[in-house]
Amino acid sequence: MTRFLIGILLIVCVAGVALALAGDPGMASLSWLGWRIDTSAAAATVGIALTTLMATLIWKAVIWFIEAPSRAAKSRAEARRREGAECLSRGFVAAAAGAGGDARRLALKAADYTDDQPILVRLLAAQAAEAAGDEAAAQQAYMAMLGFPDLRLVGHRGLMLAAQRRGDSAEAARQAEAAYGMAKTSRWAWRALLEARLAAGEWDQALALAKEALDRKLVSPAVAERARAALLAASAAWREESQEPKSGARKARDGEAATELALQSAKLRPDFAPGVVLAARGLAQEGKTARAAQILEAAWKLKPHPALWLAYRDLIQTETPKARARRLSLLVDQNPNHPESSLVRVEQALLEGDIDAANRAAANLDHPEASARVCALMARLALASRDADGARAWAARALVASIEPDWSDIGPDGRAFAYGAADWSRLVSAYAETGELIHPRLERGERVLNELPDLPVAYNPSAAFFASERDGDFAPPLPDDPGFDDDDALLSAPRGPQPAPVRRRRPTR
Repeated sequence: MTRFLIGILLIVCVAGVALALAGDPGMASLSWLGWRIDTSAAAATVGIALTTLMATLIWKAVIWFIEAPSRAAKSRAEARRREGAECLSRGFVAAAAGAGGDARRLALKAADYTDDQPILVRLLAAQAAEAAGDEAAAQQAYMAMLGFPDLRLVGHRGLMLAAQRRGDSAEAARQAEAAYGMAKTSRWAWRALLEARLAAGEWDQALALAKEALDRKLVSPAVAERARAALLAASAAWREESQEPKSGARKARDGEAATELALQSAKLRPDFAPGVVLAARGLAQEGKTARAAQILEAAWKLKPHPALWLAYRDLIQTETPKARARRLSLLVDQNPNHPESSLVRVEQALLEGDIDAANRAAANLDHPEASARVCALMARLALASRDADGARAWAARALVASIEPDWSDIGPDGRAFAYGAADWSRLVSAYAETGELIHPRLERGERVLNELPDLPVAYNPSAAFFASERDGDFAPPLPDDPGFDDDDALLSAPRGPQPAPVRRRRPTR
């Protein structure tokens, strides 16, 4: 405004000068309280302009002095606001670094300096209490947040995490459910609620959550599809393995329901071995072996797994070995270049009694890092070739070789994916996120299906060796160990680990 007035006055002054320089400057008269002033029009114009400018400046000065107290108060408020913002930023950094004491001190200081950001102050107070290890204060802070609409979701999440730290799964699920009902895009609430349903074995509720996640766009379609496939398989396994006493009709209904759920899982993810195996097993029990073979072959084509060919092998129990071998060739042809197909070819040749074909199929299996399963298969092949010593050597390697992760999915009784609720819960979470199977039996070091053949007793010590292997005790080395030269030395070998031999230095000549 001041600049505008100054511009107008300059224009007036220029106009007055222009009038003065003109040929007819004109006259101006002023009478006031008995005084009379006569002057030219140009001088009067410049005088009026200067008077107006002086009056404006004086008025501005008066206003400046009048507003001085409010201006000082505003300056102090701005300084406090800057100090509060600095305390908030330093407090959040301290809470993130785990410096609970500094964070709480800065939170109190920010509360004194900041009046226009109560949300950030409350959030810093809660995080500072957590960093300081004061669970009671953190719980109170999060409980107080529930009274503010903008902070309610944060309060539920904080209370849920606090309940998880205490081990109160029921309270954690309740807070997650409350948050999930408030915010449709809250992925953490959906994830926590899903894990709670999985931990409780509530497969149907977890399946409904997986469907809602796709509708709410909380997860990608691929993740939702994998989660649904794994949950359907878990629900089928739960119905199949339920230990509740049932009547014949109810048992049949549950079996049909389990098969239907497993078929839905196999339809969603044909490469998900647990769902496919469960579906094939259910169909085989209903006598639908052709359909079971079809879904097993489709899964083998996408992603072979040892449980698939074992289920395929056992589809028909009343068939000759050669007929079974011909049927296995149909499975191998679906994915002939996969390493699993090489193992099945050896099994197929052994069933047919064609030792030469079995040796040709096993030509690429003999390598130093062969797994326990491969070593057991090679031991069976050596035994079929009437090479008892070679069979013992392979059996010895099988006892110390590593177990294939996929082979660990098969229990000692030959039943695949016989998992409990906790294992299925972890499998669902891992498969939904990564698309890969986990192997709980391998993680726990449990026994798996043992395919070591019953070797003929050619040496007395060998019988003790395999008996001790079954009992879990230590056994002496095999007869072909280079540390022994004859059977008498082997018979006199002491049990248990032996100290390293002492090497004697030969005297120099």
